[in-house]
Amino acid sequence: MLDPLLIFVGAVVVICLATAFGPRFNLAGPLILMALGLGVSLLPFVPALEIDPELILVVVLPPLLYSAAVQLPAIEFRRDFGPIAGLSVLLVVVSSIVLGLFFAWLIPGLGIALGIALGAILSPTDAVATSIAKRLGISTRVVTLLEGESLLNDATALVLLRTAIAAVAGGFAFGDTVFAFAQAVIVAVLVGAVVGWLNLRVRAWVAHSAANTALSFTIPFIAYLPSEHLGGSGLVAAVVAGIVTGQGAARWFTPDERISDRLNWRTVELLLEGAVFLVMGLELKEIVQRNLERDQGLWQGAWLAVAALAIVLLVRSAYVAMLIWLQGRRRRLHGRTRQRVEAMDDGLDQFEARLDAGPPDVVRGPGRGPDRPTRRFDMAHARRRLEMGRSRLRRLVADLDYYRDTPLDWRHGSVIVWAGMRGVVTLAAAQTLPRDTVERPLLIFVAFLVAVLSLLLQGLTLPGLVRMLGLTDDKAEGPTREEQQALNAELRSAAGEAVAAGKLQRRDGEPFPENIVRVVGARMTQPPDEDVDARTQEVLELRLAIIEVMRARLAELSHDGRHATAALRHALAELDADQLSLELRLDDAD
Repeated sequence: MLDPLLIFVGAVVVICLATAFGPRFNLAGPLILMALGLGVSLLPFVPALEIDPELILVVVLPPLLYSAAVQLPAIEFRRDFGPIAGLSVLLVVVSSIVLGLFFAWLIPGLGIALGIALGAILSPTDAVATSIAKRLGISTRVVTLLEGESLLNDATALVLLRTAIAAVAGGFAFGDTVFAFAQAVIVAVLVGAVVGWLNLRVRAWVAHSAANTALSFTIPFIAYLPSEHLGGSGLVAAVVAGIVTGQGAARWFTPDERISDRLNWRTVELLLEGAVFLVMGLELKEIVQRNLERDQGLWQGAWLAVAALAIVLLVRSAYVAMLIWLQGRRRRLHGRTRQRVEAMDDGLDQFEARLDAGPPDVVRGPGRGPDRPTRRFDMAHARRRLEMGRSRLRRLVADLDYYRDTPLDWRHGSVIVWAGMRGVVTLAAAQTLPRDTVERPLLIFVAFLVAVLSLLLQGLTLPGLVRMLGLTDDKAEGPTREEQQALNAELRSAAGEAVAAGKLQRRDGEPFPENIVRVVGARMTQPPDEDVDARTQEVLELRLAIIEVMRARLAELSHDGRHATAALRHALAELDADQLSLELRLDDAD
């Protein structure tokens, strides 16, 4: 028997090589790994492999979903939350019911409850599988829809699966099903939000980057375990904890902690994703052997899997077509909405003009008639209300611009349909079926084939589809030069105002010398250079103070929606890199 350590080392090497060399042959690394696993499993001296599904559901999926949620573009996710929720809940339910009727009709003795259970297993798209689509340079909005769907639809599918299995023994009750789903989501959201909040506070207190990153590896499981114990969806809890952490990282973590997190979690993602696809291939032998022992062999499972995949794609196509139509109709209504926004902006201008002209000393309070009480006019409160109104309008205008600049048409709908691949969640969920389930080997074989066919058929042809539709030139993930220049101008403006107002102080609380402020202020947004004359402690500390001003301004800009998440994160990464460089030079000077 091979040494487990040797197997582990070999798997890591294979994963790294497939990831590195796959793009050179225009092949996705996950597909190469799955094919290698399939080939190795068929070798006569390789024993059959069967992975405990709990290992996938508890050990692998929570960190993968957490890591993806941390990087989820929150602004774009909020804007398309309605379509994402529809894809994650309604589409999964409809697909499960249609597939359930199909399987109950064609598999003798299965029953509608087990049919829906298998439908729930096959319905969710996979977060690991959709990573293939992220590398194609397609529209950021399409990627956000696919990522959001794959992160959230697991809860719907697993709750449906549990309910259907329970209905086999105790009967189906619509009210109980709805209650179980609501409980799973609500508990998971609450637990995930609390864990994410505590994660930010505790890790901000741990001032050691290596220990901080090690602590981050426990967060998905800290969110998963109590949520499952309380009847919630542990996977959704891990996702919510990741979203909360991702949004608070800029405020609570230091630059070296953010950089360490990003690099280490990318390594974890690489190894876990690669291991998942290798295992998918290696499990083939055991699954095939079990079905060969049956009277009908592999044929029944094969044509059921092909038919099920066709049904899934047809249902998804119909739903996405409706979604694209609704989005197009909504976009046509944005012109009227913009007119109302402009009218509201004019109203705020008039209100500000009245404030500038001087408010009355008193204003009427609540009540009726001339004798109603009066109160003094609160100018500060009025200014706060004015600023809140303008902030809401800026966000609304940014949302309207986003929908206008990133329309969804039939081409994007085609990519959304074809990129919805099945993967490890389908395999893991299928193996959680009870051992005494009717036709259990057949059901697992169908789930395996659907996942493999989906990954191979859709994964291999998706790049060609994107090129054929002419979407490769769409705005890819990451900021454009124009976006980054506009954001940098905002940060330079904030830094210039802080320098001009004399608000910046050294770390010991003393003001900076005027000559240093004058020299550095003129070039405050430039990265540290190699000018020997500028290598003074005052200059370096002033640059650090300016970076803090820019980071504070960046946090403000992240709330009004005028800049894409990719541009905000790129600017934050630049500020982090500059700060680390300056701090190293300060340490050398000290």
